[in-house]
Amino acid sequence: MSSPLHTKRIAWLVILLTMMATALYWWQLTRAADQLRSETIAQAELRARQLNSAVAEQVAILVRYADFAAQELADTYAQGKRREFFLQADKVKQRFPEGSLLQIGVIDAEGYLAYSNLGMKERVYLGDREHFKSHLGGGEPHLFISAPVLGRVSRQWSIQFSRPIQRNGRFAGVIVISLSPGYLHRTLATLSLAEEDSISIVRQSGEYLARNRGMEKALGTSVTSTRSYLGPDAQPSGSFRSTAKFDKVVRIYQWQRISEAPVVVVLGLSEHTLLKPVEEILAKDRLQAVIGTVVLWLLAVGAVVLLFRLSVQQGLIIERAEQLRVAGEKLRVSEKRLRTIFETEPECILVVDGKQNLLELNAAGMAILEAASMEEVHRKSFLDYIEPEHREPFVALHRQVMNGDSGILAFKTKGLRGTSRILEIHATPMLDANMEMVLLGIARDITESMHAEQQLRIAATAFESQEGMMVTNAAGVILRVNQAFTRITGYAPDEVIGKSPRILKSGRHDAQFYAAMWQSIERTGGWEGEVWNRRKSGEAYPEHLTITTVKDSEGRIANYVATLMDITASKSAEEEIRNLAFFDPLTRLPNRRLLQDRLQQALASSSRSGKGGAILFIDLDNFKTLNDTLGHDIGDLLLERVAERLVTCVREGDTVARLGGDEFVVMLEDLSENMLEAAEQAETVGNKILASLDQPYQLGSHAYNSTPSIGATLFNRDISIDELLKQADIAMYQAKKAGRNTLRFFDPRMQDSINAHAALEVELRDAIERKQFRLYFQLQIEGSSRVVGAEALIRWENPVRGLVLPAEFIPLAEETGLILTIGQWVLETACAQLKQWEKEESTRGLVLSVNVSAKQFRQTGFVGQVRNAVQRHAIDPKLLKLELTESMLLENVEDTIATMNALNEIGVGISLDDFGTGYSSLQYLKRLPLDQLKIDQSFVRDLANDRSDKTIVSTIIAMAQSLNLDVIAEGVETEAQRTFLENAGCIHYQGYLFSKPVSIEQFRALLERA
Repeated sequence: MSSPLHTKRIAWLVILLTMMATALYWWQLTRAADQLRSETIAQAELRARQLNSAVAEQVAILVRYADFAAQELADTYAQGKRREFFLQADKVKQRFPEGSLLQIGVIDAEGYLAYSNLGMKERVYLGDREHFKSHLGGGEPHLFISAPVLGRVSRQWSIQFSRPIQRNGRFAGVIVISLSPGYLHRTLATLSLAEEDSISIVRQSGEYLARNRGMEKALGTSVTSTRSYLGPDAQPSGSFRSTAKFDKVVRIYQWQRISEAPVVVVLGLSEHTLLKPVEEILAKDRLQAVIGTVVLWLLAVGAVVLLFRLSVQQGLIIERAEQLRVAGEKLRVSEKRLRTIFETEPECILVVDGKQNLLELNAAGMAILEAASMEEVHRKSFLDYIEPEHREPFVALHRQVMNGDSGILAFKTKGLRGTSRILEIHATPMLDANMEMVLLGIARDITESMHAEQQLRIAATAFESQEGMMVTNAAGVILRVNQAFTRITGYAPDEVIGKSPRILKSGRHDAQFYAAMWQSIERTGGWEGEVWNRRKSGEAYPEHLTITTVKDSEGRIANYVATLMDITASKSAEEEIRNLAFFDPLTRLPNRRLLQDRLQQALASSSRSGKGGAILFIDLDNFKTLNDTLGHDIGDLLLERVAERLVTCVREGDTVARLGGDEFVVMLEDLSENMLEAAEQAETVGNKILASLDQPYQLGSHAYNSTPSIGATLFNRDISIDELLKQADIAMYQAKKAGRNTLRFFDPRMQDSINAHAALEVELRDAIERKQFRLYFQLQIEGSSRVVGAEALIRWENPVRGLVLPAEFIPLAEETGLILTIGQWVLETACAQLKQWEKEESTRGLVLSVNVSAKQFRQTGFVGQVRNAVQRHAIDPKLLKLELTESMLLENVEDTIATMNALNEIGVGISLDDFGTGYSSLQYLKRLPLDQLKIDQSFVRDLANDRSDKTIVSTIIAMAQSLNLDVIAEGVETEAQRTFLENAGCIHYQGYLFSKPVSIEQFRALLERA
């Protein structure tokens, strides 16, 4: 009984054991299936995170590209640099990946499309677009990314990356960079994903930007609003499981938000696809489990089933390992693609570990650090590349990133070759393959932009000058004013910006004034002048206004710049000066300007009434001597006393004026209509003035006598003021010539003489231009007939006057200074003639004398002129003789002697002309380096009959011999004169006895006869 029971027990035990084994086996199978699913999903999630991060980084790079491009374009457009903007837009287009950029546009402040690189056929209104409305509120400029929209110009779906344009702190429009959702779609479609896997780029507000599948269906739609990655408070990354509304596929989603913009990359892995290999394995497992269970129950060989199960499990493990290998290969391909992006990125990308060691650096970064490889980069620690003053801020940024926060920092680096760069780094935390926190940074070289900002600051400083400045657009709307403008007008910037400058109009100028102003601006590009404007307080004030046009690169007017300066104070000073301008500050008498004004009125009154008037021109005699001896303060005191006496000599209605210096004018009005009686009345006043001014003056401690010379002229007809004053001036000079301290009336014959004098001066200048001068030559004889030289005498061959002698034009040449030009011509012509004489036997060795005027002799550089002429013509200087008059030696004797010594060093001879007519001190005469004395013809003319002349001539000859000087007599006309001179010891002669001055042709004939 016990055996069956035992058997039953054993059977139950076997059954129990089998049941336990079966239950344990199915439990383990279920647990292994769950574990396999979990591991598969975990591997998928890891791969999804890595792939998601890679895609998110690509999107972030594209966003940064768009952001940087929009910011640069907005800055250039705001500055009004249209040409640079167009060039920059072309460069931006080239920098974007092919097929990614659809359009670069500008929407103006009113919402209309102002520019499109696709061209504009019509005026398109875009003010209702969200990317335009997002910037209307003002505030800090930011990048805005729109939901996909259907373009009204391009007619394509696009995503708008926009930034506001701010000009002078005011909203001026929006820069829009339109990117293709199709490009993002194609980028996502290249990823190695299963057929039911999906990856999307979604705005954080929920709109699809791109999707690898169902793109056409997704555009214009939004994800479910309950998604955990939506909204500003969503986590930067995470995962969830959900059923897609597009295709009802259950997926495991992994999202990654990019830090640069409210954009999320969402990767969805099909749960069915992920678990399909596992379910296939598990299906086989379940089938085998059933078979095993049946075999176990049938054969009760749990051990064999267990061994078989273990064998099958080993195969499954190998198969799973192969699957993992394939997944790893795909990961390496993805990593390679990311490495390519990393190395070709134009911005610097770097990875720094927690100990501030540089782990990764792309080619752009190595170029900034001036290194060819990472080995060369690692010659220095990363902090050593950062300038000392920026290391502490970078360490703080590194600490912030290691704590899980992103950050931005501008810092300065120095490369291995010493080149400095300013970088702006966007740093964000990232987990590496070992799950260690590292710093991922993207750095942009902003050296040039920083320099540009500095230039802008300089320009802004210059704008804030002491002068008011106002800038308008081409339509005349005020865009900007400086602080000086506010100080002058009282208007704050926000009170005038956006308004017309007409707000400043004072109402004092009519429309014609402003029309002329704008005509000048349009014709010349600017206007400058004085205008009256009105301050905010209502006060009208004068200002000096300058308006200048500013044109763009195409020559169109872009702006008007006005510079204004308040001249209220200067106007007041000008008014005061104007009041003082009509009176002499010393004597307080009317000055020339007021005199001319009163003369104009007097002439008009005389012309109407027929009554006469007179002008008395008064000049103080020897006033210069008083100034030179007692000083200008005493001279000024005399002028004050004279002014006081003149006022007492005339009636209350007459005018006493001071023209300047010691010149006064008295204007007498309401004289008799009869010219003779008017002259008597003027003479009476003139004699009264003579008597009054002739009285002694007490000038401080000095007693002084002064006399005037007075010129008078009458008027009772039409005559110009200048002519009237000139007549009085001429009459005054006649009074001077008459001995001074006298009165003379104007004589028309004086004017005729002056006119003739002026006409002769004009003709003389014309003669110099037309080269109408000629040299004549008069023989100089030694003994009775031997020719030793000649004197060169200038003649003027005037086509109207005929042959003009020197006495008629040389004094005028001396007076006008033309003698310098004439004297230089004579010197050059004489040297050229000497050079010509060297070529002929009959004239070789002849000495040529040339007269030199006092002005010519005393001019600076005269010795150099003589030296240059001698050297230029290559003549023997001993054959050139300069004749100086005796009167020239009386002034500046020491300078005269120095000049004569310098001439002697050249080798030219010096003759003293007209000797005996002046006053020559023997003390000076013996010091003068002379070669010859020339006896004046006035002593030779009456030599035969006048005992005094004989004595003078004999004395001159004896004196010359005592000084070892040659002597020559001029004006010898008779043989008796020559005989006396020869007997007295003079053997050189010149005069009509031998020849008169003749032309060069006649001179040659005389030499041939001689």
